[in-house]
This record gives sequence, C-alpha cells and structure tokens, in this order.
Amino acid sequence: MDATALVTGCSSGIGRATAGAFCEDGWEVYATARDPTDLEDLAARGCHTAALDVTDPETIETTVDRVFDEQGGLDCLVNNAGYGQFGPVEDVPMEKVVRQFEVNTFGPLRLIHAVLPRMREEGRGTVVNVGGGFRGVTGPGLGVYTGSKYALHSITDALRQEVTGTGVDVVLVLPGAVATDFYDRVLEEVTSYDHSSAYDDLYRVLDDTPAVECGGPGINAPERVAETILEAASADSPAPAYYVGRLSLLGSLVGGAVKGRARDAVSRAGIRALASEPAQRLLESRR
Repeated sequence: MDATALVTGCSSGIGRATAGAFCEDGWEVYATARDPTDLEDLAARGCHTAALDVTDPETIETTVDRVFDEQGGLDCLVNNAGYGQFGPVEDVPMEKVVRQFEVNTFGPLRLIHAVLPRMREEGRGTVVNVGGGFRGVTGPGLGVYTGSKYALHSITDALRQEVTGTGVDVVLVLPGAVATDFYDRVLEEVTSYDHSSAYDDLYRVLDDTPAVECGGPGINAPERVAETILEAASADSPAPAYYVGRLSLLGSLVGGAVKGRARDAVSRAGIRALASEPAQRLLESRR
C-alpha cells in the first residue's frame, strides 16, 4: 500500500503498537513522541521518527511540513497522544486540569488544524481520534480526564459532519480498558497533589488502577486497538466510531442508559466495594 500515516504518542502503548501495525501493512509511517530516542526500535522496523509535542505548535508545524514535503500527502492522522489525570474534581489543581486539556483536547485540535486544509485540498485522508476508553461514561475520580476526552468526542462528531463530501473521513476509536503503562502515569499524577480526607475511599481505589496493566477478561492488548485503528484508516467508508472489544461497547451502552441518581447509587456502591479490605487484598495480589 502506497499510503502515509502520522501517529502521535508512539513512545509506548497504543501509539507504539499502531505505528508498528501500519508499518507492517506497508504504510510510510511517521512515528512521533516528545523524545525521539524512545522511538529507536520503531526506526529500526522502518518507521520515520520525529520529535513532536502536541502542546508545541512549532514541533507540529515542522513535522507536518516534513511529511508533506517528503511524501507529497498524508493519508491518515492518528491522534493518540494523551494521558490520564485522575482524582476528585475538587482536589485536582487547576494547573493540572489545564495541562490535561492541553494534551488530550487541544493537542489533537492543533494537529487537525495543521493537516486538514491540505487533506481537503487533496480530497483524501482520514483523521482517527483515539477517545476515552468508553463513550458517555464517567465516574468518581475520572471527571477531569473524561471531560478532556468527551470534548474530543464532541469535536470529532462535529468535524465528521463538517467535512462530509470533501473526501476526508473523521473517526473516533474507543479503546476500552487497555493493558499499558498508561496507569503508571495515572498513579504518578494522583500522588502529586494534596488529598482531601473526604475522598479516602476513592483514593484507595485509584491507587489500584495500575492493576489494569496485568490484563484480564475484557482488558484489551494495545495490539488489538492498533488493529482497529488500521482497519478504520484502511476502510473506503469508515464507520463514525469503532469500539474495541465487547467491554468498550457494553460500557458505552450501559453508561448511556444508567444516568442521574441511579448512576450515583452505582458509583457509591462500587467505591465502597472496591475500597473494602477483601477487594484490596485481591487487587494487591494482581500487581
């Protein structure tokens, strides 16, 4: 396949797996990360690599110009770079809230602004935005992170409608829970600010988020998400949204159906159960 992809956030996890999957499928792949030394193995596999910080317009402009100069076009932009700022809304410092939106929401927008005019001029291209794990689902301790991702979901839906008929497609990929080191950084972020005692049970639960990395029923491998992203990028007429695995689809459906006081009750019961000593011992054994 004579096609080109630009993938952000390739230092680990979904981004690294996605760059590898595109490369194996014969694409010209530009794998990017803030520190290009993290991409040496991808370069050895045949990927082009570049330093790109989604909060830095200069590195975005430089990389996008390079892609179009060297390849004459871009067939797929994968907006994957992101991280999770967990914690009670009351406790998360505003500078961390702003940083979360800078990376997860404004970062993809900066890339879209850089590539979309050129894609539209060429009459081809696909923008793949990697959303939150589930669509329409949030809960205690997730408000800042899911807020940044839901904003991206809404932007993706609007943009898809706006570019109809231009030859450019816009796709949302919902990865579900994924076994990556994403959750190690989540824990680092949670422990980097003062905790209110009012949320002790919630912090006890958030402390267990890295257990997802161990995998298990319903938890996706990064390679499975990468395959879905490649499927969306390769489709002549991609679906508006792709749910990776049954848990992603089920969680999104349930999240949309259980609302208001019912969701509040479920959340309270879930936090109490997960913060209990038996549950803590079980989760500790999985680490």
